[in-house]
Amino acid sequence: MLDQNTLDKYNPIKNKAYQLIDDEGIPLSKTWQPELSDKQILKAYEDLLFERTADLMAVSYQRQGRMFTYPPNLGQEAIHIAAGMITREQDWLVPAFRELGAWLAKGVSLQEIFLYFKGNEDGSRFQKANRMLPVSVPIASQLVHASGIGYAMKYQGEKDTAVFAYVGDGGTSEGDFHEALNFAAVWDAPVIFIVQNNQFAISVPLKMQTRSINIAVKGIAYNIPSLLVDGNDFFAMHDALAYARKHAVSGKGPFLIEARTFRSGAHTTSDDPTKYRSKEEEEAWAQKDPLKRLKGYILHAGIASFDQEEELIAQFKKQIDQEFEAAEKHPEYKLDDVFAYMYAELPDELKRQKNAYENFLGGVK
Repeated sequence: MLDQNTLDKYNPIKNKAYQLIDDEGIPLSKTWQPELSDKQILKAYEDLLFERTADLMAVSYQRQGRMFTYPPNLGQEAIHIAAGMITREQDWLVPAFRELGAWLAKGVSLQEIFLYFKGNEDGSRFQKANRMLPVSVPIASQLVHASGIGYAMKYQGEKDTAVFAYVGDGGTSEGDFHEALNFAAVWDAPVIFIVQNNQFAISVPLKMQTRSINIAVKGIAYNIPSLLVDGNDFFAMHDALAYARKHAVSGKGPFLIEARTFRSGAHTTSDDPTKYRSKEEEEAWAQKDPLKRLKGYILHAGIASFDQEEELIAQFKKQIDQEFEAAEKHPEYKLDDVFAYMYAELPDELKRQKNAYENFLGGVK
């Protein structure tokens, strides 16, 4: 379990990632025991498997022309499932756009997710997801919002509440990242910044983004406790996030986690990763796959045998198909809703835009 001594040992300046299991899922220490029960570990594996199945099917739906551009989560699921287990109902979730498992754990439905990527803003309503912002397309802008939310919660005297804010490694090259860290640090805002370092900002590798030895080290300048974590190690991520939340809700301010992982799929379904990375690199990271490693641990510990995994996947696929079909049958987004909720009284310029679009639709055959 993480403590201050462990944090000192894994100071980001040393560029050593916090890790608990190896690539085969075997504990690195013979004395280490997970804080989670066997039941919780198996549930985490099933959630990870569900996220991966849904993600692969989402890509398939897009390839069939039934959905628009989609950002795959393949290879990063351990981060999301661990975060989903730590995030509480009263906590805020401030996403980027590649945290499928964390969204599902917060209460977002697959139907809503599919609706969003079909271009329907009803997918951002999140009927059962308490305290969650919609997807942020402008890179890293959501982090400033997260710091503001954290400050507001502290100002209002909320207890046992934290903000979980996500960004990719490319987002740390934006000014918003530094502004958000500085603001949160100055005001001791209870924000957990989670950087999913999947090695590429679309096609730009990390070495071309920064001269820093890692991303976690950037928190030191703002006097924010920071930790570099093996993002494909579910147990390491769970430990790190549990510690970070405890730190934040105790009034000690923000915490920064760099989850070192790999985007096994494309940046989005409009991207071709073969243009900027090698097959050898992909094969090397495949050995560190989070699903494979967690499954290896479960087998090694004798928790389950996975004899019925194919049947489980078949059940998942049926459920996912039902959610997608419901999204396809959802009513079209109302034109009035595009304009109705920006101002108490619609400005002339928006009236002009609405009228122009209505004229355009009237001419579409």
